[in-house]
Amino acid sequence: MDLGTFLQFLAAGLTVGSTYGLAALGFTIIFNTTGIINFAQGEFVMLGGLLAVVFMHWLDPGLPAAVVLAVLATTLVGLVMERLTIRPVQHTSVINLIIVTIGVSITIRGLMMLLWGKDTYVLPAFSGTTPIPLLGATIAPQSLWILGITLLVLAAMRYFFSQTIFGRAMLACSFEPKAARLMGISVERMVMASFMLSAFVGAVGGVILTPLTMTSYDVGVLLGLKGFAACILGGLGNPFGAAAGGLLLGVLEAFGAGLISSAYKDAIAFVVILAILLWRPSGLFGAPDTERV
Repeated sequence: MDLGTFLQFLAAGLTVGSTYGLAALGFTIIFNTTGIINFAQGEFVMLGGLLAVVFMHWLDPGLPAAVVLAVLATTLVGLVMERLTIRPVQHTSVINLIIVTIGVSITIRGLMMLLWGKDTYVLPAFSGTTPIPLLGATIAPQSLWILGITLLVLAAMRYFFSQTIFGRAMLACSFEPKAARLMGISVERMVMASFMLSAFVGAVGGVILTPLTMTSYDVGVLLGLKGFAACILGGLGNPFGAAAGGLLLGVLEAFGAGLISSAYKDAIAFVVILAILLWRPSGLFGAPDTERV
């Protein structure tokens, strides 16, 4: 394999892996606050891309405004989901809460199919489509937007959780909800914020990926599964491990599709993940479980 081919596969893998990483980050934010896996996370990604297309064609406010409106609307969906479906049953078991998220996922997907049909839609690229040559490879300008925005979101999340009172309060709820409540932290408010933040991150992933891969009502299913796989690969509960897991998953897929066959890219990636998890069940960056005896 020459250098140009290697860079081509690497760029393609990092591009799609960035979206997996953002989806995985959304899984982790909610898991760390509530202990549940939100299987509607893929629908947040889908909503980000699809709503941007809808705003672009219905209101015609220009691409930047349509993107911002789509992200804000999806964040609002996250808030509504928490208030209407999670909070009323917040004291039930984790399994029941996970089943609720599956129901929400099916409902959102069905509504989008009824409203916009089964067609696929595309969003204009942020800065043109002329490929950029790099050492024998050609990189789409949208790929640079995806990588740059993903890094920006990760840096913002790191600052939020490590430097802000609100972010630290969310982390406190993830470690010990009862102690956080005794310290005056509203756990319910933190849970609501986690759903909004997760929806925001998912929507950002959707709007930056749609110019490259198009979108439809059902793209969230596979993106959600890939995001969950990335989350497990990086270490459940570790935000930056989840993002790294997404990038690794994307790179595995790209090299699998390029070197063997695109028909087996999903199978190749998941086989490698299974092998890694058999070797390290807590994920690449997760802390191994410990038990005091």
